[in-house]
Amino acid sequence: MIENFTQLVEVAKKKGPRKLIVAAAEDDVVLEAVKMAVDQKIIEPVLVGNEPEIKKIASQLNMEVPWPIIHQPDPTVSPKVAVEEIRNGKAEIIMKGLVGTPILLKAVLDKEKGLAKSKVLSHVGLIGTSTYRKLMIMTDGGMVPAPTLDEKIEILKNAIIVARALGVSPIKVAVCSSVETVSNKVVSTMDAAILAKMGDRKQFGKDVIIEGPLAMDNAVNKHAAEHKGIISEVAGDADVLLMPNIESGNIFYKALVYLGNCNAETAGIVLGAKVPVIVPSRSDTAESKLNAIAASVLIAGI
Repeated sequence: MIENFTQLVEVAKKKGPRKLIVAAAEDDVVLEAVKMAVDQKIIEPVLVGNEPEIKKIASQLNMEVPWPIIHQPDPTVSPKVAVEEIRNGKAEIIMKGLVGTPILLKAVLDKEKGLAKSKVLSHVGLIGTSTYRKLMIMTDGGMVPAPTLDEKIEILKNAIIVARALGVSPIKVAVCSSVETVSNKVVSTMDAAILAKMGDRKQFGKDVIIEGPLAMDNAVNKHAAEHKGIISEVAGDADVLLMPNIESGNIFYKALVYLGNCNAETAGIVLGAKVPVIVPSRSDTAESKLNAIAASVLIAGI
């Protein structure tokens, strides 16, 4: 089982190199991350974008760019070019550069020329901290605003793919809410109870244990769970945190990074397409982007 990002990169070295294509690659931090991933021998990149601008940025970073570049000066067209390269079997992972996420996802989801696979695209966040003994898999903090039960089922399936790629077994899922008791006044608790029963009946696989609803303290802290009389295999030791909505996931993710004082490291991937989709925030560091690339290397081909 992979418990931190150092281990993640080491395992990715054994799985790689995978072919990664960057849409609108004229971005300094993205180029830094790509260079780091190449140095680790986990990817073979192809860049799509304004070639003179890419080379100018690389020069400012004192970087060589020996990788193939497909010249496309229009950043709104670059995602379409990148998607077409993947459809032609020339890449296995797609990464966002200097282009808006909606533009990239529009190309990915194009019904005729895109990469659609499952019913739902969801964001899976990996979080490593000094206060939790293993990587947390948190979903969904970036794609589905107010997921229905059916959407939560698909979101959970995507997170389970990541957990299995990390070697997690059994996979302990905490379906999070604000309280631990089921109430028809709190829809997320009703959804959690249904998902937990589906887990009991092994509808997500024999290696998946689901508990819910669980408040966050009970999901990640055994003492808090025991104090409330919650005894389960998941409580205090969750691998996957399934959030009730996008706001709670996004706030949790960023609160750990900026206020947690726990040396948080992160990675984010979008799953549900035919290939992993990396849509980093502009504020993400090169290291965070490298982590996302390494995780995608493990997932590509699954």
